[in-house]
Amino acid sequence: MSLKTPLIGLKADSFRHPLDLEATKTLKQIPGLDMMVRNLLGPMAEQVFYVENIASSVLVGENQLPDLYKLLLEACKILDIEPPQLYIRQHPAPNAYTFAMRGQQPFIVVHTSLIDILTPQEIQAVIAHELGHLKCDHSVYLTPVNLLILAAAILPNVGSFIAQAIQTQLLEWVRCAEFTCDRAALLATQDPKVVMSVLMKLAGGSPTLAPQLNLDAFVAQARAYDDISKNELGEMVKAARTAQLTHPVPVLRAREIDRWASSKEYQNLLYNHKPTELTSKGGWRNW
Repeated sequence: MSLKTPLIGLKADSFRHPLDLEATKTLKQIPGLDMMVRNLLGPMAEQVFYVENIASSVLVGENQLPDLYKLLLEACKILDIEPPQLYIRQHPAPNAYTFAMRGQQPFIVVHTSLIDILTPQEIQAVIAHELGHLKCDHSVYLTPVNLLILAAAILPNVGSFIAQAIQTQLLEWVRCAEFTCDRAALLATQDPKVVMSVLMKLAGGSPTLAPQLNLDAFVAQARAYDDISKNELGEMVKAARTAQLTHPVPVLRAREIDRWASSKEYQNLLYNHKPTELTSKGGWRNW
C-alpha cells in the first residue's frame, strides 16, 4: 500500500464544495438562524443529548478498540486537525455523526451496524468524513440539526414538529456540506474507490451482501445518474426525492467524488502538499 500524503497546513476552503460555499452564504443571510434552532430545544436539552450519547457509547482510545483509534489519528494527521473523541454506539441503523457543543470537546459517533459492513479503510473514510465537518467548522449549523434529529428519534411524538422546525434552507445546507466532507474522506484515504465503496454499501449493503457488491457496476450507475434524469420530469422527481433528506442520495455523492478525484483541483492539492527532500545537488525533489 502506497504512503499517503499528509496535508500539512490544509485549509478548509481548499477542498470545500462550491455548493457548500453557496448554501452557507444563503444561511448567513437568515438573521439569527443558529439562535432560533438552538433555542427551540434550549441549552438543557443540548446537555442532555451530550451526556446521553456518552453514556450509551464506548469511547475509543489506546486501550479500547486501538485499531479504530489508529485510524482516527492517521486521518487527523493527514487532514491536519486535532483529534476529537471517537465513540462507537450499538445501533441497527448504519450511521455516523459529529457533535460539537459549545464549551465541550467535539466528538464523533459511529454506529456498530456501519462498522459491520465496512473494511478498515472504509471505516477511516467515514471517520475522515466526520472530521471534515470539524475542519470546515460546520458545527455552527450541524449541531442544531443533529440535536433535532436525535430529538425526533428519542421523542417520536414530536417527530412531525421537529421536521417542520428544520427550515428548507438548513436541510439544503446540510446536503451541500456532505459533498465537502466526502472530499475530506477522499483526501484522508487518497483512494476514490474506498469512498465510493462506502457510499455503495450505504445504499445497499448488509453484513451478508457487502462482500458481494460490485463497485465498478455502482460507479457506472453513478455516472449514468444524470443521463436518466435530464428531462423536466426527471428533475422534478430528483427534487422531490431529496427535499426532506439530510444527505444527498448515495449515487449522487459517488458521482461527485468520481468527478473530483479526476480533477486538476484534487491532483494539485495532493501535489502541493507532497513532502520534499534535499538532493545531492542541493535542490529539492518531491517524494
